[in-house]
This record gives sequence, C-alpha cells and structure tokens, in this order.
Amino acid sequence: MTEPTFEESLQELEQIVTRLEKGDVPLEDALEAFQKGMALSKQCQETLTKAEQTLTKMMDENNQEVPFEEAGA
Repeated sequence: MTEPTFEESLQELEQIVTRLEKGDVPLEDALEAFQKGMALSKQCQETLTKAEQTLTKMMDENNQEVPFEEAGA
C-alpha cells in the first residue's frame, strides 16, 4: 500500500479534528482518533519541513547547492 499524499493526510487530520470537536465520540474512539491525528500531524510537519529545505536551496552557476539567502550574493 502506498503512503498517502500530504493533501490526503491533511484532509484526514481535518476530519479527525472535526469529529473530536463535536464531542460526541466515545472516549476509546476519541483516544484512538487523537493518536492517529498526532501521527498525521507529525507526518505533515515532516513533509512541510522537507519541502521548505528543498525550496530554500538554489543552484549556483557551478551547479552547486547554495542556501537561497546566499544565491544573490
């Protein structure tokens, strides 16, 4: 089975939050949903961190990676 995309994970996380905010979820189900939500949150955060790291690098004229801030220097 393939890992869900960022968008799929985020959508599932939003659904979990909505269910928990309603407050009509049995305690056992709420704990399970909370744990699943925390795992999804961590996965989404890791994806965003990797994307940020990729986007903050540029290639210089020698095809070497340089931080974005140094690219114009």
